[in-house]
Amino acid sequence: MIDPLVRVAVHLDLGQLDQLEAEARSSLVGQRGGDRWLEEHPPHSPTWTVVSSESVAVGHIDGVLVGYLVLTRDDRIATVESVWVTPGAREVGFGDALLEWALSVARADGCETFEGQSLPGDRNTKNLYERAGIKARLITTSTLLAD
Repeated sequence: MIDPLVRVAVHLDLGQLDQLEAEARSSLVGQRGGDRWLEEHPPHSPTWTVVSSESVAVGHIDGVLVGYLVLTRDDRIATVESVWVTPGAREVGFGDALLEWALSVARADGCETFEGQSLPGDRNTKNLYERAGIKARLITTSTLLAD
């Protein structure tokens, strides 16, 4: 059994974070809402400036990163900007451990609300949030008004 290990990301993780982010972003291409999400959320690579603010946690096995979570905090609201666990490391608790880290940071920082997002049809992410007691409060619908 694998014990999910989570820690704050450090600058030495940047190369592996770049690879995980590329994997995460490519998984969104063509998904319902994915292309728009990608437009609205530029990649952190290559600088990952949020690493220096201790807003990124990584899940790892023997020094190899298998997932990450980016947390932002503003006006007492903590928001999971992105969370990703590589498919080969899913189903063993890395997503739950990353989310537990984020909830702990949010509470320690005095946040009053905790938010996250999942794309339509992304049952894995929705289930992750629901296991932590985080429920949907808004569903946004959209269509393109092209010729």
